[in-house]
Amino acid sequence: MSDPEPIQTQDAVHHEESVIRESLKRCSAETIEAAIQFHHSGNPELANTIVIGILARFLEPDQRPKLNEECDHLRLMDDLGVDSLTMVEVVMLVEEVLHISIKNEDLRDLRTIGDVKAFVNAVARGLPPPEKPVCFNVAEIAEVMPQQPPFLFLQDAEIGRGEARGVYKISGQEFFLAGHFKDRPVFPASLQIEALGQLGVLFLLKGKHPDIADGVDASKIYFTSCNGVRSTRVCRPDDVLSFFLRPKRIKHPLAVFEGAVTVNGEKAAFAEEITLTFDYHQPVLPETPAPVAANP
Repeated sequence: MSDPEPIQTQDAVHHEESVIRESLKRCSAETIEAAIQFHHSGNPELANTIVIGILARFLEPDQRPKLNEECDHLRLMDDLGVDSLTMVEVVMLVEEVLHISIKNEDLRDLRTIGDVKAFVNAVARGLPPPEKPVCFNVAEIAEVMPQQPPFLFLQDAEIGRGEARGVYKISGQEFFLAGHFKDRPVFPASLQIEALGQLGVLFLLKGKHPDIADGVDASKIYFTSCNGVRSTRVCRPDDVLSFFLRPKRIKHPLAVFEGAVTVNGEKAAFAEEITLTFDYHQPVLPETPAPVAANP
């Protein structure tokens, strides 16, 4: 019969809470309270609050308002200015508070807030880390897409099981900028939504989703509709457009996505629903052999 676990004294509890408060003294009161609750309960549902609170502690004050409920698509380096050394500091504090271990090689794949949340949540629950997204450069994208330059607005992309991300830098040499507008080039909001749709096409072709079978035909994907579209920022040459897309509903032959476009973490456009229609390659049927003539 094993010995009973020792019961913590009130002094020990106060000491441990004091250690947590000291470690997180530059974090918000909400973060500290979540960390104390986690210490007592081990509830992994508190991990996101703790991670976001610790990340905010290392951000510049003008960057912190970006950490809202829709911040998962924000890139740590490009949108929030989190360099590699700062990321190590964030990870060390997360490890200390959540009592988990994160390997250095895993940090390379944590590019967005959503990546960090998903990874920490998995580790806190004792689960294997999430499957890494598949990355595509512009040549690989062009190889599979029906859209081609100069009407292809994805230069890099990442496709995961439940989301997709892409990037396009406005060069200023796009043919349509000469007339949109004269002497005042503005990247059209309609083409930002087009880019989100193109990311949806790439997801159908290369993504993994339980409702998408193998063999989607690139020549049979078409735009159907979009709803809840808003443009909130003017985008000009040298701006880097970051695209984030997530499937909402997929049932052949329709796929419905939601997506957003940001520039340096600032929302530029979004769509509540982008609907594409798609179909699969037709199976190749074996040739029926010609009937053999009967002997006379």
